[in-house]
Amino acid sequence: MEDVAASLSNFLSSPSKEIRSVESIVFSSFNPPPSYRRLAGDLIYLDVITLEGNKYCITGTTKFFHVNSSTGDILDPRPIKANFESTTLIGLLQKISSKFKKAFREILERKASAHPFENVQSLLPPNSWLGLYPVPDHKRDAARAEEALTLSYGSDLLGMQRDWNEELQACRDFPHTTPQERILRDRALYKVTSDFVDAASNGAIGVISRCIPPINPTDPECFHMYVHNNIFYSFAVDADLEQLPKRHASVNNPKIEGSINSLKNTDENDGNSSCFKVSNGCISESDGSNPSELSGATGLPTETQLAESEQATYASANNDLKGTKAYQEADVPGLYNLAMAIIDYRGHRVIAQSVLPGILQGDKSESLIYGSVDNGKKIYWNEDFHSKVVKAAKTLHLKEHEVLDEAGNVFKLAGPVECKGIVGSDDRHYLLDLMRVTPRDANYNGPGSRFCVLRPELVTAFCQAEAAEKTKGKSSVEEEHVAAPDLPNVADVNDLVEDKADPASASDSQFAAKVQKNETLQECGSTPTASSCQEIYFNPNVFTEFKLAGTPEEIAADEENVKKATQYLTDVVLPKFIQDLCTLEVSPMDGQTLTEALHAHGINIRYIGKVAEMTKHLPHLWDLCSSEVVVRSAKHIIKDVLRDTEDHDIGPAISHLFNCLFGNCQIVGAKGANSMQSKTQKKENSGKSSRGQSRWKSGASERKNQPSYMSINSESLWSDIQEFAKIKYQFEMPEDARARVKKVSVIRNLCQKVGVTIVAHKYELGAAAPFQTSDILNLQPVVKHSVPVCSEAKDLVETGKLQLAEGMLSEAYTLFSEAFSILQQVTGPMHREVANCCRYLAMVLYHAGDMAGAIIQQHKELIINERCLGLDHPDTAHSYGNMALFYHGLNQTELALRHMSRALLLLSLSSGPDHPDVAATFINVAMMYQDIGKMDTALRYLQEALKKNERLLGEEHIQTAVCYHALAIAFNCMGAYKLSHQHEKKTYDILVKQLGEEDSRTRDSQNWMKTFKMREIQMNAQKQKGQVLNAASAQKAVDILKANPDLMHAFQAAANSGGTTSSSNTSVKKSLNAAIASEVGAHPRGRGVDERAARAAAEVRKKAAARGLLIRPHGVPVQAVPPLTQLLNIINSGMTPDSSTNNEEMEVANTKVEDGNLSNVQETATEEKPKLDKEDQAPVGLGKGLSALDSKKQKMKQKAAA
Repeated sequence: MEDVAASLSNFLSSPSKEIRSVESIVFSSFNPPPSYRRLAGDLIYLDVITLEGNKYCITGTTKFFHVNSSTGDILDPRPIKANFESTTLIGLLQKISSKFKKAFREILERKASAHPFENVQSLLPPNSWLGLYPVPDHKRDAARAEEALTLSYGSDLLGMQRDWNEELQACRDFPHTTPQERILRDRALYKVTSDFVDAASNGAIGVISRCIPPINPTDPECFHMYVHNNIFYSFAVDADLEQLPKRHASVNNPKIEGSINSLKNTDENDGNSSCFKVSNGCISESDGSNPSELSGATGLPTETQLAESEQATYASANNDLKGTKAYQEADVPGLYNLAMAIIDYRGHRVIAQSVLPGILQGDKSESLIYGSVDNGKKIYWNEDFHSKVVKAAKTLHLKEHEVLDEAGNVFKLAGPVECKGIVGSDDRHYLLDLMRVTPRDANYNGPGSRFCVLRPELVTAFCQAEAAEKTKGKSSVEEEHVAAPDLPNVADVNDLVEDKADPASASDSQFAAKVQKNETLQECGSTPTASSCQEIYFNPNVFTEFKLAGTPEEIAADEENVKKATQYLTDVVLPKFIQDLCTLEVSPMDGQTLTEALHAHGINIRYIGKVAEMTKHLPHLWDLCSSEVVVRSAKHIIKDVLRDTEDHDIGPAISHLFNCLFGNCQIVGAKGANSMQSKTQKKENSGKSSRGQSRWKSGASERKNQPSYMSINSESLWSDIQEFAKIKYQFEMPEDARARVKKVSVIRNLCQKVGVTIVAHKYELGAAAPFQTSDILNLQPVVKHSVPVCSEAKDLVETGKLQLAEGMLSEAYTLFSEAFSILQQVTGPMHREVANCCRYLAMVLYHAGDMAGAIIQQHKELIINERCLGLDHPDTAHSYGNMALFYHGLNQTELALRHMSRALLLLSLSSGPDHPDVAATFINVAMMYQDIGKMDTALRYLQEALKKNERLLGEEHIQTAVCYHALAIAFNCMGAYKLSHQHEKKTYDILVKQLGEEDSRTRDSQNWMKTFKMREIQMNAQKQKGQVLNAASAQKAVDILKANPDLMHAFQAAANSGGTTSSSNTSVKKSLNAAIASEVGAHPRGRGVDERAARAAAEVRKKAAARGLLIRPHGVPVQAVPPLTQLLNIINSGMTPDSSTNNEEMEVANTKVEDGNLSNVQETATEEKPKLDKEDQAPVGLGKGLSALDSKKQKMKQKAAA
């Protein structure tokens, strides 16, 4: 855990050895078949080289495959041998090559031996940020080359192009009245949308790489549009960096500094400024109907105005995608949306949409029947279209309201003014440009905040909270703000902590929020005023530049609603989210899970600075928030640099920027600075061009001088990051932020957000330049999409969670199984929701005691998470942790420890070594070592977990109490009852302060304290009793020996020749030897026992011991005279090593201790069920507890007796 950078080399396992079955199979250059051979049935010719080195030319006909007689450059279609033919190509290859037959059988066996899920392809696999090291050799592969030529950026040149829009809308028109019809409809929608996203990603690469020409090359480049594979592409611009610099830029880094300055000096009229958006050929503009209007109105050059008009397009694209997804989920009959995806690649953001029918076939201005294209100057309205929009608005909590156009006409709308309702050539009603389907965030109303809107999760939660307040009456208003209904029901604290026993659920940020919403919806539905949940609607056009037509009172009420929702976010949701973070109910591991947690609670990512300020007392959360701010700020800057970087400089630019961020790159020579200064002056004189022009234009002076990225150094980059974080996220980074950042976690997060793949080897992150150009392996597109989810399966999972929380295992298992079956049919096995079903099924089976079944389901979840989320996703790490616990439940501790080791590696990559989940994993590992008897190792892990929790969470956190309790159990297993009592006392003190004395967990801790104290007293009493017995037994033995002088010599001989007597009898030997010595001084020594007989008896004892037979203690004479028997009985009764243990066990067995439930406190640390002794109903603890200790003592007793 200490050297995370070194673990990168161990992260990727070496791929299994490839099984080669044939040297090569390629299309023959004899293709296509000549006409006379086509008439004979020839379809294709293949050139094959087998592993034996033989070359064959194979003919594929309408009947079979056969080897022809061609040897050189002339085709000879005659079969070479009569038996060299088969109806399949595989069958023919098996005939001509024995090595192919053997290798093909091995391939099939390997496939059959693997898990079935491992042979299923993931439709949308995640990008890997690490690549194999050393980099595999790139070998010749003619088949790979042919595939690259035949597939052109997602479209098959040989086949017919797919009409994505028609496929998507036809699938939406499927009947969906019965469950089976809904499954078929969801399956078709999922498949078409997934294929569209895949094709759009490939096409966007072609657009950005300039391999696809625009359809309007004569227009300004910022308005360029592309159509490829029936997908429409347009560019979005980073609003935070691509604005015109208004002031002098920095000499060292003019590009970035100018962009930062543009953030500060945003146009004062931003609320009314132009905002152009290209959507399927329609150019939407805010303050001018055409570019010339803009130029005339402001007196600035057209290109300069266009550059300024492109503000907020990143935000508008994100909001448009969320709005499209919201209307798709509303699923109003007759209202359609386009398929949409956002692709970020090489610093550019491309919006991909399915082509609107008829939009490219001439002037279709009359097809616009709803909304506005000119910022509300002219508004279109249609009653039929409006009725459909109203149905969707009710689901989305949008209010039907009145607005005014420029002429003063009043229109009723149920959505944002800038949305567009268009009738396509297929007579379907399409709704586009859904950037504001939620109200404006009242906390952000300054310049540049036009698209700062509330999240739909917050709107839903606020409406539920207001409805619950109305049902409970005015007297409970204050209570509702303390415990909002959209937040967790903490009715049973034990169940809540027990849910955290599953490490995956501890970091599943969406679990709690979804369960909360489901509970609240059911609550609202069960009340007499069920419709009150739908009574609160928001006007999306308040706090905007659009003119509202309602009365002042109505407008004020609409604004008050939005203000109340915003206040609800800051006063209720944010504090409750911080509380959940502090109690570890929500435990994000990395930037991705933190973002998901924020969004699930309805919090926008722009509030991350406030979250960081509120979690300063928790180091791991502050580090996580600050690292996310650093990554997001650096992402904008790096993407801005990549946009202006030539193709041949992409690798060097990324490595240089990484060195500036994680190393210590100094300023390059003054020559580069001067050239950049001159470039800045040109920008100041002429104004920054539009996005397209800044992208394509590269002057001759730039080519001569060094690339622009070389002017960036570590100081300037970190300065820009700090300034960007302050402006964008209101986050003040400390001066030592650069030194405090967790470099490996930040590298991972940044690579995932930018799409970079680096070599997986150890990086010297303390060096000035830890990255080389050869370390950058790939740059991949990062995709955002709106692939639909199966709502029916989602509802089943939510209900199953509630059943599981209530302990109804059978009902929960049925629901999860049904959801799993539906998702299998809709999405296939490779989907995140399927993994969630498998996890919950494993939890149900585990709680039911079926460990084998739990492992089967957990293995499925592990495979899916690795394939769909990534090898190092936190959910994947928790899958390994759960698998380890289940294996440990089957007593396969060595296998469990290997899984735990993998889980710790993944957690260290995603969050670093300092995280409460790592401490919880340490406790799990300690319990496993404890149960196999390695107490020293277990104690080291427990001590390390205690240090982490005290440092990260505080000395009085409940998780710290968990560590103290685990240490108490460990010391109890070692027999150190005094230390156990001390640690349990600390546990009790923490629980009393945090939960109170009446809490069940506090009472359980008190019972543990009593138990440990009782055992400590018993052990002390046994020690004292043993000392008295030792003295009395020794005196009796001396008296017997004095009465029987012959025995003196026998015991002396036995004591001298024994040597293997138990160490626990040392005091007996000393007493006997002392007695013998005193007697020898008084009497002459006799012959004693015959030495040969003693040696023979010793041999017999050794053989008997080898066979496991019971024998007499070594060194005792063979003669069994009554005095000797009496002596042995006295010695054995007083000196048995385990006598005190046996007495203690008997007393503990007679002591009735209440079966506590303290294990709930540490359920995040272990899922171990208490293993109670048959006679001892001991309190619940970690590991096997005292039962393991008793079994070990029994074994020690047998060995001592032997």
